[in-house]
Amino acid sequence: MIRVSEVPPGSLLGHYIASGVYADCYVTEFPALVSHAQFVEAFYTTALFKLERLLLGLFLSLPSTDAQARQLAEGQRSSFAAWTVESRAENQIVLATGRTRSWLMVVAGSSELPASTQLFFGSAVVPPRSSSGDRNSMGLVFTALLGFHKTYSRALLRSARARLSRQIKEAAHSRRGGV
Repeated sequence: MIRVSEVPPGSLLGHYIASGVYADCYVTEFPALVSHAQFVEAFYTTALFKLERLLLGLFLSLPSTDAQARQLAEGQRSSFAAWTVESRAENQIVLATGRTRSWLMVVAGSSELPASTQLFFGSAVVPPRSSSGDRNSMGLVFTALLGFHKTYSRALLRSARARLSRQIKEAAHSRRGGV
């Protein structure tokens, strides 16, 4: 289940929320321990996100590969397709492109499922500055696309969760010798 969540204290997305820009946060509980690198790689290599990557490659000449997603996840890259790493910590990353920020975070365990991982995905959208330096409103296009953005964010997190689940099942199957 994907649900809307408060951003955890100490989150790299927190300063965006504190500054009053649009930000959202979704979370799902995954029934196994996974690393931040595993989550980031799974997120950016889902079929759904590969469609976004394909479009970026075709229309903006910003191609990307699964190998690059793995390098990003492992901290070996500071850019990926249209995004650059804005900030990174052991369990989270913020990627920036234009006025949009994407944030991925893992938190191991919960009181209900200690051998689990909370997977967080969120976004922030920074409004443009006016000539006086003040922040403008988000605009009509942002408002019109907000419903799609929320639905797409949930779908991305659901896809990453499903990919992690498949990867863990495949790894367990391989350890048993393919039986």
